[in-house]
Amino acid sequence: MADVFIVGIGVHPFGRTEGRSGLQQGAFAIRQALDDAGLDWGDMQFGFGGSDSAGNADTVVNEMGLTGLPIINVRNGCATGGSALIGAWQGIASCQYDLGVAFGFDKHPRGAFNAMPAEYSLPDWYGEAGMMVTTQFFAMKLQRYMAQHGITPTALGRVAQKAFDNGAHAPHAWRRSPVDLETILSSQMISDPLTKYMFCSPAEGGVALILASEQKARQLGRDRIRIKAAVTRTRPPGSFEVFSPSLSIERGGAPTLLASAAAFDMAGIGPDDIDVAQLQDTESGAEIMHMAENGFCGDGEQEEWLAEGWSRIDGKLPINTDGGCLACGEPIGASGLRQVYENVVQLRGSGGGRQVPGEPKTGYTHVYGAPGISGVTILER
Repeated sequence: MADVFIVGIGVHPFGRTEGRSGLQQGAFAIRQALDDAGLDWGDMQFGFGGSDSAGNADTVVNEMGLTGLPIINVRNGCATGGSALIGAWQGIASCQYDLGVAFGFDKHPRGAFNAMPAEYSLPDWYGEAGMMVTTQFFAMKLQRYMAQHGITPTALGRVAQKAFDNGAHAPHAWRRSPVDLETILSSQMISDPLTKYMFCSPAEGGVALILASEQKARQLGRDRIRIKAAVTRTRPPGSFEVFSPSLSIERGGAPTLLASAAAFDMAGIGPDDIDVAQLQDTESGAEIMHMAENGFCGDGEQEEWLAEGWSRIDGKLPINTDGGCLACGEPIGASGLRQVYENVVQLRGSGGGRQVPGEPKTGYTHVYGAPGISGVTILER
């Protein structure tokens, strides 16, 4: 496989933007990425785009221009954006193209995600029992993890506190005000043990990345940020994931374990080689569990990590440097690409108040979605 570089990045601010459709937010991000790369829409040879609630991604040509561009629509749960990137990466790594765009956008209605059991091959009773409400599922899974590994509610609060501290320095974040630990812990309980500040919210936003072959990247003078690995995996036997109707007696692995191992193998490096990481944090407990599943610590060690500040901007492995989903919200089509956008910002050294010190050289992203799919990318400067 040939080397692939990210030569342009763009983002439409996350949150709520009245009067602008999700599609228009995606087009905004594409234009920004093209400007960043010094390219025009007509230079694009193909695209992969994702959206869950804001229409087919290929209709972005109505905003960008009718050039006959081949665009593949992607819809893969919360892993939609990461999957769009993988498709674009494969198009260039296979030497079929020299330039392409991966983009994602969404504009979710207010309130919780409204998934239907039949869409996930589940019986109606599963929804009637309330398990399609992801806040309940995440809380239930987290309760089990906390009991097994000694994680406290204080650790959950510290994850959220870090997120809002980081989001204050990210212009694209939705929640840009710090929230103190006591306020987080004493706020309204949504699903025990998770309070309202420990959950992300469905949101709006768009992200676009321009990818190029090594030759084209050198011509553009943008051959710095290389994609070293890009993989997705689904759940193996015995895993317990979102919308699982049962828990196997014989426990197995998890999609994140598979995706992480495959990505590190592809990149030829290990967890200790990563300088900055963006992990799926649909709620505080997700970040904690994913720290271990991605190989950055052992189960239960997160309590010390968070108490010591090791995952903060100046810690030994900064995690979710723009505030993650907790501060940015989650527009499904754009969220995974936002993680990659943030890592490019960090590897370029342009993070401002959230910039990781010491000139980071490797960036790791992890996205996780229903009904148990995980995507991982590794970037290298």
